[in-house]
Amino acid sequence: MTDQEHPLEPFKRAMTATMRALSGNDELDVSFGQGAPTSSGNHVRVPLPVVGCASHEVDAVRGVGDEFALKMRYHDAALHRRRSPRSGAAQEMFQWIEDARIASLGSLRMHGVAQNLDASLESQCQEAAFDTITTETEAPLSVAVGLMVRQKLTGRELPPSAENVLRYWRDYIEERAGGDIESLRECVEDQQSFANVCREILADLGFAHEMDESAELDENDQDAETVDESATSDAELSPEDVVLDEDAMSEEDADGESAAMQMEADMDLSEMGSEADPDEAPNLMSDDSGRIRMDVNYSAYTTEFDEIIKAEDLCDAAELIRLRALLDQQLVSLQHATSRLANRLQRRLQAKQNRSWEFDLEEGILDSGRLASVVVDPTNPLVYKQEKETTFRDTVVTMLIDSSGSMRGRSITIAAMCGDILGRTLERCSVKVEILGFTTRAWRGGQSREQWIQAGKPSNPGRLNDLRHIIYKGADDPWRRSRRNLGLMMREELLKENIDGEGLIWAHNRLVIRQEQRKVLMVISDGLPVDNSTLLVNPSNYLEQHLKYAIEMIETQSPVELIAIGIGHDVTHHYQRAVTITDAEQLGGAMTEQLASLFDVDGS
Repeated sequence: MTDQEHPLEPFKRAMTATMRALSGNDELDVSFGQGAPTSSGNHVRVPLPVVGCASHEVDAVRGVGDEFALKMRYHDAALHRRRSPRSGAAQEMFQWIEDARIASLGSLRMHGVAQNLDASLESQCQEAAFDTITTETEAPLSVAVGLMVRQKLTGRELPPSAENVLRYWRDYIEERAGGDIESLRECVEDQQSFANVCREILADLGFAHEMDESAELDENDQDAETVDESATSDAELSPEDVVLDEDAMSEEDADGESAAMQMEADMDLSEMGSEADPDEAPNLMSDDSGRIRMDVNYSAYTTEFDEIIKAEDLCDAAELIRLRALLDQQLVSLQHATSRLANRLQRRLQAKQNRSWEFDLEEGILDSGRLASVVVDPTNPLVYKQEKETTFRDTVVTMLIDSSGSMRGRSITIAAMCGDILGRTLERCSVKVEILGFTTRAWRGGQSREQWIQAGKPSNPGRLNDLRHIIYKGADDPWRRSRRNLGLMMREELLKENIDGEGLIWAHNRLVIRQEQRKVLMVISDGLPVDNSTLLVNPSNYLEQHLKYAIEMIETQSPVELIAIGIGHDVTHHYQRAVTITDAEQLGGAMTEQLASLFDVDGS
């Protein structure tokens, strides 16, 4: 190492050489940078450890590179797409099992690679807060199945955070799918055979319905998914298939395949229902107040276990104070930026509320600019002025925050900061603010699903989970009494699944009956409704269709103005008026312009 060389340069060279060797691609372009690891074509970007970090952190970074390289060598992207379920927990489970196959091919042949992959898995599980799981309802079955397959194929003990997920499901999985999982050992090097057995495992665990909708792609679909006709044979490895897991997928750059997958999902959502009979979804309001009816094509199996609850009732006062302190810590690093945002937005809004003056009046306040006229002619009556108010409609804003598991981590932190900044600022400007959240009471259905099972599992039951709608701040509650409630979003066990359509209608119907002249509904979300228990026993686009219905009804039939803020995801395909934020540092200019424009006097 020369005197001028950075201490991490040898690490970069060694990791690049290792990834090229493992992938069998001497031309692989490896770069290093901050943020989530990504892959695009023949280029891979991986994180870089901090100088002086612990050895397990270095191993975790190496493990990320090893996963990319092994996937490039042993994974057929086109085959995976053809055999994978299209969405929901089944798709997630299929991906985790395939990842386990790839990890086993590296772990069984190279001890160092096995150690790196274990460290990377532990890091992923900690980022997903799997180490904090304390009940079965918090442990995702799809992840547990993939982890059990990985343990069986590699013969290695799982790292602690991964074991914390599997321990809640081990007996359940073993009883129903243990035999098929054992048979995976015989076909670990044959992806086609492995995928066939994987689908049998999904059927063993009750996911056959999902697979019925995942017919193999026809010839046109296969052609559409070809990566680059001019590329070498190595280019058949699609970037989508070097994503580490579902959480990593949601955080990738636009350069990665996950961005393309997200765009496809958004397009599906924007186009869904275009072929439906318009008579099946009439654009009707349920009453004279403008509240929206539920879509006739959507229903809940039962609403008995749904709840609307205040944030302070979900947590004791001491815990709320602690959680609020955590949020305040996140806000410290952005204190200057958020202060500038708040002041700029406040100036924009108050400029629309400024009073103007009427001059040359016979009574009122003496106009100092006319003092000379008073001296010349004390009897001159037209030297007075009076204030008059400009037109500024009485306004209320509802912020509806997605409080689901997909928002866990940085996304929910940004959402909470948005709520804090905007809540404080708008209240200063005499704009009433309501802050709401939506999630479910349990993972995978809760009591609603139990009731459905006891009733004999009737087909097409509709929404099959217990809703939890949270009131963080009521519109008439002062900010000083409600500010600590936003800290509840930092409580990760609160974040479960999300049924966006019903959450949107609930917030709208609360807002539309208020007396203010102008009503604004601001949705802060990652854009995709997910509830595995519902999607497993209904059409796979059931929740998306209802979200589409709710958005269309508000945007076309309601006086409520709707705007969406996408956290880490582009929501412009869903909403006519939207802005996307990928990090808290972007809260400044983009949000100021979007929000201030809502309060233009002419409504433009």
